[in-house]
This record gives sequence, structure tokens and C-alpha cells, in this order.
Amino acid sequence: MNLTDILAQAGGIESMAKELGVSPSIAKAGADALLPAILGGFKKQAQGGGIEGLGGLLGQLGGGGLLDSVLGAQPTPVDQGNDVLGQIFGSKDVSRTVAGQAATQTGIDSGLLKQMLPILAMMVAGYMAKQGGGQSGGGGLGDLIGGALGGGSSGGGGGLGGMLGNVLGGAMGGGAAPSAGGLGGLANMLDLDGDGNPLDDIMGMANKLRG
Repeated sequence: MNLTDILAQAGGIESMAKELGVSPSIAKAGADALLPAILGGFKKQAQGGGIEGLGGLLGQLGGGGLLDSVLGAQPTPVDQGNDVLGQIFGSKDVSRTVAGQAATQTGIDSGLLKQMLPILAMMVAGYMAKQGGGQSGGGGLGDLIGGALGGGSSGGGGGLGGMLGNVLGGAMGGGAAPSAGGLGGLANMLDLDGDGNPLDDIMGMANKLRG
């Protein structure tokens, strides 16, 4: 099971589809294409600021309430999602480039994919905050992200945390996790310089376009 499936089980993909007026299958295809870059952004934050820094960032952005906002009956406050994207991508140029790459991969309109990005970013941030924030001593988020940064997951850790580690690792091209499916494939396509982090290459593309 990959992260798209988890978000779908939580009701997030269906909520996003309803909000954007598209079918759940289109919403799922868009999520599969966009999640590698979003996961790469969070992984980059964890590498730069450590687990505590990422946990603090998730809390500042809205914590688990971000996922609740997407799942709730009210319209999703996408400004919060744009704040998340601003933190992990640093530039709207990167968001445009991510959407453009995903459009090429899926055939979905890039404008629709740009609308999906902030909603997906909220779901991922909220999901990580819920899974990492519920345990005392700060171990939860460390277990959740640590496996991804190490390129694997500890067998003794919680199944959900270990699974997300595999999703992050597979999505970033760190290990050919077969369960990552489309995530790993797109990540490998975007990882132009072979360093395992497609976000670096996406940002490079954005800078070239801006120049």
C-alpha cells in the first residue's frame, strides 16, 4: 500500500475530488504524480532541520488539523496548503514546474494539478503530524521519518511508521520499493542527476525557467 492508498482510505482523495469537481480516479492519478515532489520537500526539511525541526514545522503549519480541514464538510482552506508548499518548495516556480511535470506524465491539465498541490500538501503534513505527534518523548515522528532518511525502516517499529518510511524511500528513489508503484517511477524520472532527490532537479528546472 502506498501513501495515495492511505490518503484514499482516510477519505482525502474523495474529498479532494469533490472539492475540485473531478472523478476520484483523476484525483488519485494526480496524487500519485504529485506526491513524490511533496514527499521530497518534507524529506529535505527533515535532512536540513532534523526530526525535531520537521516536527516543529508541522505543528506551526497546523499539525493534524490540516488533514481534518481537508476531510471536513467546509471548503478546504487552501491558503494553509500554500503555506505548506511555501515551506517545502520555497517558490511558486517550483510548484508550477512540479505541476507541469505531472501533467506530462498523466495527461491531466496542469491547472487542475496546481489546484491539487496545496490540498495534497495539507493531507501529507496533517497525516505525518497525526502519526508522529501522538507519542510522548518525540519518538513518534522520529520513527516515522527516520527510516526514510536511513533508506529503510526498522522492523521493530510500528507498521504504519515503517510503511511510511518505505513510501518516502521508494518515492525518493532510495530503494526500489515495489509498493511505491507510480510514485517511485515518477521520482526516478525526475531524479536527473541520480542523487536520489528529485526535488533538487525540479528546483533546478524552475530556476532555468525563471531565468
